[in-house]
This record gives sequence, structure tokens and C-alpha cells, in this order.
Amino acid sequence: MAGNTIGQLFRVTTFGESHGLALGCIVDGVPPGIPLTEADLQHDLDRRRPGTSRYTTQRREPDQVKILSGVFEGVTTGTSIGLLIENTDQRSQDYGAIKDVFRPGHADYTYEQKYGLRDYRGGGRSSARETAMRVAAGAIAKKFLAEKFGIVIRGCLTQMGDIRWPLKTGSRLNRTRSSVPIRIKSTPLMS
Repeated sequence: MAGNTIGQLFRVTTFGESHGLALGCIVDGVPPGIPLTEADLQHDLDRRRPGTSRYTTQRREPDQVKILSGVFEGVTTGTSIGLLIENTDQRSQDYGAIKDVFRPGHADYTYEQKYGLRDYRGGGRSSARETAMRVAAGAIAKKFLAEKFGIVIRGCLTQMGDIRWPLKTGSRLNRTRSSVPIRIKSTPLMS
């Protein structure tokens, strides 16, 4: 499959499938001497973890990342960083009835047309689950930018449909996610 590797100087190669044993990635281009632990990556992974609301998949995956290589005593070594997340809640039998059906809004048909096969058990490589490793690699990039250059990456939603937040200053972005008092509640569009 084309597209397993992204980047030039900071290069990420992902592997694994939604219903395989695990997801993993190799991150190249991280210099030695950057403090890095599994906890540094886990925060972002917890934010994308499935089964956390009624609007996401109900698959329960802890998404516990393991650093396999490239870090010694909590510091990057300058070699490839190997990461792994084991799949623990794959229920492949749930997909048996739709084995020969292309799911609307999914990559099933496109994947089969492009590659001549597809993994009907949750989409295989075209599953949103594959993004877990991209999130982990992104957390490494964020850590590197913060440590080496003092760059902090933040983002916020400023508009949803006709509802707009008039962002006039970046000071509100300095709040942590848990300290923001506003939460999206169920609306007629979401029920």
C-alpha cells in the first residue's frame, strides 16, 4: 500500500491493521537528547481514544503506547523510535454479515478498486484506528518543537455551523482542555 510513510526530515512509517494484533510506527529524524516518555505520548492518545462518547465508535481500546526503541533512560538516542499499541478489543466476527457489502462513507470500495483486496473487518489499514500511530508520532514532534525551540502547538474550534466564537486574543488558548468550562451538549443535530 502506498502511503505508509510520510515526511522527509521527520519521517513516520506506520504499520498494522484495525483488527490485527497491533498498530505500530517507526519515527526517524528525532535528534538525541530530547526527554521523552510514554506519558508524553499518552496524553494525546487519550484524547483520540475510541469509546469515550456516544458519538464515536464504542470499541474499547486503552491505546497504551509502548516505546520499543530509540529512547534510553527517558531521553531520545537519535536512532529510530519504535512505537507499538496492541489491539485488545477487536471483534472481527461482528463484520461477518457485511463481508461482501461496501459500507457507505467508508473506504471499502475505493480500497478494493485500488489494491484488489480489502480487509472487511473494520477497514484494515483504511480504518480511523490507524490514526493512533500518527497521533503518537505527532506527540513526539510537539515534544521536540517545545524542547528545542520553545514552540507550543495549540488549536481550537472557532465555528461550528452558524455558531461562531469571536476569538480576539490568543490568551484563551493558554487554558488547559480540562479548565475550559464550555462543553458541547446534545443538540437536535447530534441526537
